[in-house]
Amino acid sequence: QVRLVESGGGLVQPGGSLRLSCAASGMNFKLFPMDWYRQAPGKQRELVARISSSHSTDYPDSVKGRFTISRDNVRNALYLQMNSLKPEDTAVYYCHTRYRERDYFGQGTQVSVSS
Repeated sequence: QVRLVESGGGLVQPGGSLRLSCAASGMNFKLFPMDWYRQAPGKQRELVARISSSHSTDYPDSVKGRFTISRDNVRNALYLQMNSLKPEDTAVYYCHTRYRERDYFGQGTQVSVSS
């Protein structure tokens, strides 16, 4: 059974930084692309970063240059370094993978950006 557990969220002032972590288990982690999604109140869940099994990355324009996704295939861990945070980055952030034709999300971690 695939399990994804996020951590690292919190309250930060605009311009600040946070690093999110996701611990993965129940899968051969190094073989699969991994993503970070977020969902703000009243909005659809959106993709904010993707990393392939070969460590290539992709970001939407809204976070490009501010967010960095990375992975540690020894620790089965996924990370999201978020810099220059803005109030519009406030959301619940989810770790995601697609494994054996099924989507898996963690329980999410809240990120709030406010002064």
